[in-house]
Amino acid sequence: MDQAGKYVADAVLGIDTLWGGDVMCSSGTGRFIADSWFSDEPLPIAYTHPAAVRLRECGGVSGKSVDPETVDEYLRAVNLPQAIDGLRAEAERMSGLRRPYLTGLADSLETMGDLAMEVLGKGDPVPYARCVEASTSKPPEPSQPERKRERVAELLGCAGYSSASAGELLQAVDAWRRDRVIPMASVRSLGAAVIAHFDSLSAKNLLPYLPPELARVPRANIDFLPIRDAWFSGSMNYIGRARNADGTPQYEAGYEINASLQISYPEFEQLVSHEVVPGHVTTFAYLQDLYVRGMTGFEATVLTMNTRAATLFEGIANNAILIAHDVTEVDQLPDEDMQIGVLLALLQDDAKNQSSYMTWGEGRAQAEVAATLRRDFLVTEERADKLSGAWGRHPLLGRMYLPAYRAGTERVAELRRTYPPDLVLSTIYGCKGLVDIQTLDEALMG
Repeated sequence: MDQAGKYVADAVLGIDTLWGGDVMCSSGTGRFIADSWFSDEPLPIAYTHPAAVRLRECGGVSGKSVDPETVDEYLRAVNLPQAIDGLRAEAERMSGLRRPYLTGLADSLETMGDLAMEVLGKGDPVPYARCVEASTSKPPEPSQPERKRERVAELLGCAGYSSASAGELLQAVDAWRRDRVIPMASVRSLGAAVIAHFDSLSAKNLLPYLPPELARVPRANIDFLPIRDAWFSGSMNYIGRARNADGTPQYEAGYEINASLQISYPEFEQLVSHEVVPGHVTTFAYLQDLYVRGMTGFEATVLTMNTRAATLFEGIANNAILIAHDVTEVDQLPDEDMQIGVLLALLQDDAKNQSSYMTWGEGRAQAEVAATLRRDFLVTEERADKLSGAWGRHPLLGRMYLPAYRAGTERVAELRRTYPPDLVLSTIYGCKGLVDIQTLDEALMG
């Protein structure tokens, strides 16, 4: 690991620990900022310090039982400003894509650190615009769901679920979902079948556009597990620490799905393509392989939420079902039920952005936000509650992560319409080096 990698490890795991995350936990109930640690490098003091253990136990700075003395002890032992400043200084000495990538990572980590100080009452309020730009490279803006909603109404009418008003459309969507709802008791077997289907599509429609070395990498080594009473709808947890007898990675991951989630089969198909193949699990597995072959730096092994890289990953994942079918538009998908499912999933991610904008940009009350998400974005009552509450009002996720889905989705979709597939797909999956939502243009033009 070079000096930049050491700063990455200290800064990422330091911020992760400060917010109560545990990157070594295999469950999403224990993880937070850091999405992965698969390098086999020893964990730094930012993770191993006794105060770090206590911070994780209490849930970090936003936990109900956080101890200010523990936080102070941790910050004395782990100098986060020094690690972030060191990362910036190392980036300035570099050339190529790694320089702007690490600079953007430092900006995002610094913003997360300042948000932690705000929560603790030790720093000034962090402007909402700064939070959104740190994670998406764009200023905040409201979502515009009208075209997607109109298309959903049109497709539902063709399927026998007609509507003449906003209220009737919501009832039609609810009825369509009920008629196609999947049983959570069968989610593991159903998930295995859908994963196999999308893995086969990816072998046909993605692999030909990528370097041949990636053909041997498992794209979907994952277990599905229902989990009760989770604050998330689902959590993909990339592990990547299992090794074969020859020392090569097994590229393993787990996916926890909320047992109370109400989801139709077409929406489940989009979820699998998003979370597994050719979405998140595939993306992370390819980056692990590129790291093992020395084609990316250490930062590719500590992939981090609330960053411009995370915005790109969400963009890949939300376009994954289109990538699998080798199309660029939703209306090119092979059947109309699937089109409805994808549009509803995209509306849900538009709703995430809208929840963030209304909550932090406009200061709206949760009840108003929830009603708007349900009416204008056609989400379920369960999703409206969580997106306007546990997610939307979280001081970090609400301001930095919820806008990432929409921003990444629209950018990746735009690039896929503009550039030939061999160029854009090899670039977004890291084959030209680790990139984020801001450095894509330089990589594509390089």
